[in-house]
Amino acid sequence: MLYDVLLCGDYWYDLIFTDLPGLPQLGREVLARGFDQTPGGPFIHAVAMHRLGLRVGWAADFGNDPFSRSVIKAARREGLDESLFQCHARPYRRITAAASFPSDRAFLSYSDRGPEIPAPLIALAEHNARVLMIPGLCFGPRCEEFQARARARGMKIVMDCQCTDETLDNPAVRRALERVDVFLPNSSEARQLTGAPNTLAALCYLGDVCSLVVIKDGPDGAHAICNGETFYAPAIPVKVVDTTGAGDAFGAGFLKAWLDGKPIAECLRWGNICGGLSTTARGGASATPTLKEVEKWLKGKG
Repeated sequence: MLYDVLLCGDYWYDLIFTDLPGLPQLGREVLARGFDQTPGGPFIHAVAMHRLGLRVGWAADFGNDPFSRSVIKAARREGLDESLFQCHARPYRRITAAASFPSDRAFLSYSDRGPEIPAPLIALAEHNARVLMIPGLCFGPRCEEFQARARARGMKIVMDCQCTDETLDNPAVRRALERVDVFLPNSSEARQLTGAPNTLAALCYLGDVCSLVVIKDGPDGAHAICNGETFYAPAIPVKVVDTTGAGDAFGAGFLKAWLDGKPIAECLRWGNICGGLSTTARGGASATPTLKEVEKWLKGKG
């Protein structure tokens, strides 16, 4: 089957704590005034792209545990394509507790051991897409196999980052980024990878490694560099409720515009609209916009 986007990455189930007086410390309890539980991680990518009209094939592994079943049910409610799901007769729990603040968030996560042959490898052997979307920093032999199979099928490769302690001093990380067509870190991730003192310095540094780099900077908008040329687009004004998944929604908006052949500056604007609107409700996928909602904002009627 031909997809617009083949999304590789297993689910996460998010427990989201909001309206917090501060982060917890050892020996001290923090009482949140808001709470929600919802599918997270690549599910947000899949929903955000699907709502924008992209044909998304999500290659993911699931278990027989309540968290896996809950995410599969949510995928069905959204009308996502399930044909690339691999379900296993054992628990495969992937859980994140998120402390969400208006400008950022902190996470505590757990994952069971994954399968020996992950769903993305099976999907890449049988299906094609315009783009392979890797929703987090991926490097090493398994990532190189993903990238090689995608290239053999003529796919572009887009990689998000997510939280990382890695730097470009790791040759495997550098090799992985050299092989992607679009890299989408946020500001703190870009600075961590490069050791740069600020966002623009990190952008220029990464621009020497990747052909197109987009740095998400939350309320400060988004930056991009392509062939040495830099771009910027401001964030949209919204009342922020929960920032969980905003970067994933941004990536969906940017990717939709990029696949439609729009200029980089316009792609950034699409990303900012999708990322901004996604923060107006609790849960990463709750408020990700539809194509009509984005077009309304583009016409100045949002």
